[in-house]
Amino acid sequence: GCFLSHYSIWEEVVARGLAQVLVFEDDVRFESNFRGRLEQLMEELEAEKLQWDLIYLGRKQVNPEEEAAVERLPHLVVAGYSYWTLAYVLSLAGARKLLASQPLRRMLPVDEFLPIMFDRHPNEQYKAHFWPRDLRAFSARPLLAAPTHYAGDAEWLSDTETSSPWDDDSGRIISWSGSHKTLRDPRLDLAGSSGHSLPTPPHPRDEL
Repeated sequence: GCFLSHYSIWEEVVARGLAQVLVFEDDVRFESNFRGRLEQLMEELEAEKLQWDLIYLGRKQVNPEEEAAVERLPHLVVAGYSYWTLAYVLSLAGARKLLASQPLRRMLPVDEFLPIMFDRHPNEQYKAHFWPRDLRAFSARPLLAAPTHYAGDAEWLSDTETSSPWDDDSGRIISWSGSHKTLRDPRLDLAGSSGHSLPTPPHPRDEL
């Protein structure tokens, strides 16, 4: 269900010729001054004429120490292997690339599929089914969104946490467990954390 929700958005982006879209999942929590920070980030990208397909606004970084900075863009990094798809910006070119790979034939959890498409997934067997893996993916730093709940929280509930890959050719589900994905990660680089920060107004508030 989660993958198909994202897939239907990608289809609509292409069908309507939308240049850019913001995609949010229903459990997203916005960091303070989300709108202002996002507007500044997008203005910086436009000023530098950066070519991009996808920009994570909220995610779980698996190996943040391996992610490269982007020259002249202090609030952006080249995205590495990441979990979660709770908030991201997608371009028309990016949506076309995602659809062209025909992901419904071998359906993976969407947060596994995206790193495959920008060639940062560690599983070579999964990657071999999708080509070309040339999605230009970046991430906001600090992140601008986080989940409302994490695995283990009192009110945490998920019906997609252990989604399994589907192979259309063999007609079978591949063994899979992703229960570690939504555990709280102390390394999350959120707005207001150490490192580069986008300016915050005197009285920030959570907002769209």
